[in-house]
Amino acid sequence: MRQTTIVNKENSNKKWFVVDAENQVLGRLASLVASVLRGKTKPTFTPNADMGDNVIIINAEKVKLTGKKEKNKVYYSHSGYPGGLKARTAEKLREEKPTALLEKAISGMIPHTKLGNQQRKNLYVYAGPEHKHQAQNPERLEVK
Repeated sequence: MRQTTIVNKENSNKKWFVVDAENQVLGRLASLVASVLRGKTKPTFTPNADMGDNVIIINAEKVKLTGKKEKNKVYYSHSGYPGGLKARTAEKLREEKPTALLEKAISGMIPHTKLGNQQRKNLYVYAGPEHKHQAQNPERLEVK
């Protein structure tokens, strides 16, 4: 008789992946990365443990938005003060912080809990082609 193994932080095998976001559609890339961050691509997925992998995204500034979303999609943020609502289009947000589009898309696909906060910390997004995680020997993650 086999026993079910409970996977936790100590015995989960975390890998490092690097994804090139150049000419990738934002939502499709974000959903793939979110599932890797959560650990859903592993056969030992446990929903209550951080067993997802670390993901490095390069060329985030070159991610594509389909249709007219570049001009029409609006991102809102509020300062908490009266009249503190800021509305930015995707085009404006990309100019201010090129990595924000991907970070917001992926963050929205991960649960908004303490565990989700831990999983978000395993995401590293860089606007250009260079990253500082060569020592981890990341594997390339292909996006279909």
